[in-house]
Amino acid sequence: MSRLSLSECNPNEISTLGLAFVGDGVYDLIVREELVCQANRPVKELNLKKVEVVRCEAQARLAKRIEPHLTEEESDILRRGRNAHTGHAPKNASMADYHMATALEALIGYLYLSDNIERIRELIALGREVEEYEK
Repeated sequence: MSRLSLSECNPNEISTLGLAFVGDGVYDLIVREELVCQANRPVKELNLKKVEVVRCEAQARLAKRIEPHLTEEESDILRRGRNAHTGHAPKNASMADYHMATALEALIGYLYLSDNIERIRELIALGREVEEYEK
C-alpha cells in the first residue's frame, strides 16, 4: 500500500506539527477502518469505540510502549513531536499525555509521508502486543 495523495512532498521539510496534523488523520483512519471491519455496529457505537483508542491518554500509552523499539530516526521524530510547542492546552488530558500523543502523531505522519505504511502497521501491532503482555 502507498500514500493516498498524488502530491509530492519531502517529510523532512515539513514542520513537526505539520507531521502531527497528517499523523492524526492517518491514525484516526486506521482505527476507524479496524472498527468497521471488526463488526457491523451503529455509527454512534463506532464513534465511542474510536474515541477510546484515539484520545490523548491512549495515544500516549501507545507511544511509550513502542518507544524502545524505534530506530534512531524514528526516535528523533518522536522526540521532536514531544517537544513541539503546540500553543494549545488540552481540555481532558495532562500536558505530558498531550505532548506524547503529538509525538506519536508526528511519527505516524512522518512514516506515512515517507510511504512507509508497513512500518506504521508494525508499530501499532507492536504497541498492542506489549499492551496485552502488560495486562
